[in-house]
Amino acid sequence: MRRSLAFRAGLLCLALAPFASLATAQTKVAIVNMQKALADSDELKKESAVVESKYKPRQDEIVKLQGDLQSIQEQLNSGKVTSEAAVADLQAQGQRKQRDLQRMSDDLQQDFERDRQDILGKASQKMQQVVSKLAEEKGLDVVIDVTQTVYFKPSLDITADATAAYNKAYPAK
Repeated sequence: MRRSLAFRAGLLCLALAPFASLATAQTKVAIVNMQKALADSDELKKESAVVESKYKPRQDEIVKLQGDLQSIQEQLNSGKVTSEAAVADLQAQGQRKQRDLQRMSDDLQQDFERDRQDILGKASQKMQQVVSKLAEEKGLDVVIDVTQTVYFKPSLDITADATAAYNKAYPAK
């Protein structure tokens, strides 16, 4: 009986032997902060400056309208405008400017958000490719975004490497 058990145990060890190397192999893991890696990239910094300059005239116009509205409100509150016709005219101007301001603000926000999403979407796809290539070069098995991680050793962070590789692959033009 003992020989039979020893024989079976020996067979079991032989059967499991190929899997022993898998059990002892360590998985190489890295952490990346994709959002920071993108934000620190030269290309995204340049694109941000381009978008900012694109919308600056519209932002300036909104600021001017806000100033006009404030001026109208001050005139109405000062008590210097005494005729009902002048008060009604100022109120009508204020309403028109307020409506224009709201429309301009909404349009600006929608246009800006559309451009932002377009830029971030393209850059995110590129960063995914860069991180995949970086993982292959470093022999990594898994790369996890920091937003999904509760704890990690700082030595596992490849965010700076990802940004450097992105800048090399996609230099700002």
